[in-house]
Amino acid sequence: MAYFDILLPVKNGAAYLAEALASIRAQTFTDWRLLVLDHGSTDRTLDIAQAHALEDARIRIHSLPDARGLSGLLNAGLDLCDANYVVRHDADDIALPERLRHTQAGFAAHPAMVAIGGQLTNFDDQGRTLRQHLLPTEPGRIAAAMLFCNPVAHPTVAMRLDRLQALGARYGVEFGAGQPARPAPEFGNLVEDYFLFGQLALLGLVANLPQQLIRYRVHPGGVGRQKFAAQMAASQNVSLHLAERLRGMAGTVRFDPTPFCNHGGILFDLGEERTDFSPEFEAVRTALLRMDAHPAQVRRELRYRQILANRSRAVMLARYALFRSLHRPMMNEETTIKLHLLGRKGPQAQRLPAPAAV
Repeated sequence: MAYFDILLPVKNGAAYLAEALASIRAQTFTDWRLLVLDHGSTDRTLDIAQAHALEDARIRIHSLPDARGLSGLLNAGLDLCDANYVVRHDADDIALPERLRHTQAGFAAHPAMVAIGGQLTNFDDQGRTLRQHLLPTEPGRIAAAMLFCNPVAHPTVAMRLDRLQALGARYGVEFGAGQPARPAPEFGNLVEDYFLFGQLALLGLVANLPQQLIRYRVHPGGVGRQKFAAQMAASQNVSLHLAERLRGMAGTVRFDPTPFCNHGGILFDLGEERTDFSPEFEAVRTALLRMDAHPAQVRRELRYRQILANRSRAVMLARYALFRSLHRPMMNEETTIKLHLLGRKGPQAQRLPAPAAV
């Protein structure tokens, strides 16, 4: 039994797979097993994987062409795992050499966590660095942010297997303390990570490491570019579902997170002329302050979401200037403001009825 089982799902990933496999084999922490989960590839993916497996017995190949989407593929992979921790890695990304060592130290420092991610840097097909992401590290910040975006980078994540199994937590499954796991609402295969980590985060079980763990490849074949609108719609549905879960867990008022969501670094088109969404924000504030999380971490998240509560350019710019004087922007926070000021809108969103004034 290895300390880490690494799940690498792939379908027709021959263009980048060798580089991804080499980055795992170059890890300074060596007690791992890599499970290549092939989803019916028709290119040279299997040939490349088999060549690496012949050179390194820690690499195992599993052909799973009938798995139902990425969620089904990853769940099949979880069923194959027996390590202490399960690590995710994508077939087109590069793990930095200290990734597993940082992850091991992270779980040792935070034994209550079920899932731990980390920071990442985007790069293109020519190897050029595009941008470095800064993701929140504290469980309270992550829990609060999960209602509006996904502050956890799936390809950086590792999970503690025994705790995951005890919770009944799997991809595409709704779970919770004191209730049996059951199929999730139909969110599609674009947000399987968001729904899983969102549920864990509301339980206070997710953290991010401050260290850079991977280089994340951005290329024209990426899911985000091809299916952005569908991914935004699915992400909104997860946000709404997590808001309802929080309402049930904490006894909060019903609230609609949609006006304050910045999935993909852009605001939804709300389909109305008004710019002031203060009533909706007050409901959000009331709900989040009842979360079982560190108050300072929740308040920092609320300060950012309050910027988005008024879409007047002048008001938003003034609020953001004040926010910048107090906090360092993270994730897509600054991108969201810039795109709005430039007049860019995301897809039109379905809305819940506006709440009464609080």
